[in-house]
Amino acid sequence: MPAEKLFRWTTAAFAFLVIVLGAAVVYELVISSGPAFKRFGLGFIVSRDWDPVQQLFGALPFIWGTFYTALLALVLALPLGLGISVFLTELAPAWLRGPIGFLIELLAAIPSLVYGLWGLFVLAPLFQNYVQPMLGKYDYIPLFRGYPLGLGFITAGVIVAVMITPTISSISREVMLTVPESQREGALALGMTRWEVVSKVIIPYSRSGILGAVVLGFGRALGETMAVTMVIGNTPNITVSLFEPGYTIASVLANEFAEATDKLHLSVLVELGLLLFLVSIIINSFARLLTWRMTRYTRGARV
Repeated sequence: MPAEKLFRWTTAAFAFLVIVLGAAVVYELVISSGPAFKRFGLGFIVSRDWDPVQQLFGALPFIWGTFYTALLALVLALPLGLGISVFLTELAPAWLRGPIGFLIELLAAIPSLVYGLWGLFVLAPLFQNYVQPMLGKYDYIPLFRGYPLGLGFITAGVIVAVMITPTISSISREVMLTVPESQREGALALGMTRWEVVSKVIIPYSRSGILGAVVLGFGRALGETMAVTMVIGNTPNITVSLFEPGYTIASVLANEFAEATDKLHLSVLVELGLLLFLVSIIINSFARLLTWRMTRYTRGARV
């Protein structure tokens, strides 16, 4: 019927439009970053120099800062998010699940700028006066070396961890709720403890969904801008010390794009944006492959 054909072609056009928009973004990024690529080549990725006045540009400090901050946030947020999910699905009384779940999901709606202000005026002084001096006593560990500035990788990592925890916990919770009740009852009937049910039944059954939640959280951590810009210190350092300031790709774009008047400087910043875009695509594609393989394995094990 004409109406059905019109509906089909309209929805197909919408789907195709998404592909066109994605291709247009990539095209514009590639064209605009051309001068920088011609000037520095692949050496731009491994160079540590960043001096716009001397037109020396290198992406390595920003790549390091982006991944280091995101990984730190993921290390902090993953056990917290999974713990919240397990509590809400397996341990919390029914009357408490709704309010706590709503409050946790509400954290995802808080603007990034608000998190940045909280980190700048509350978390940074707390770290500078108490947490970093306490951890600094163990300065024989490279992670805890440096002067307690309050701003740096540790503050940025904690802020981003708080921001991605609702994503991990909400998705993991929904996945755990799909576990058949017969699985839980069967495990308990065999004499398993509540911990054994969670660790040997719930989490293995939900691992593909949990992986998806982790990837989404990691993707948000990689691209987080304002909150990280306000608390990371904005210094292109390559260090493992949590006390030292750093820089991320998103932060340098936010700080310097509006002030960049030189054509090469603008091209370098666009190339950083293209690099962040490609990294996000690669990570999500790899995670999608892992999710597909785990889902296939799980289905095969059930047959």
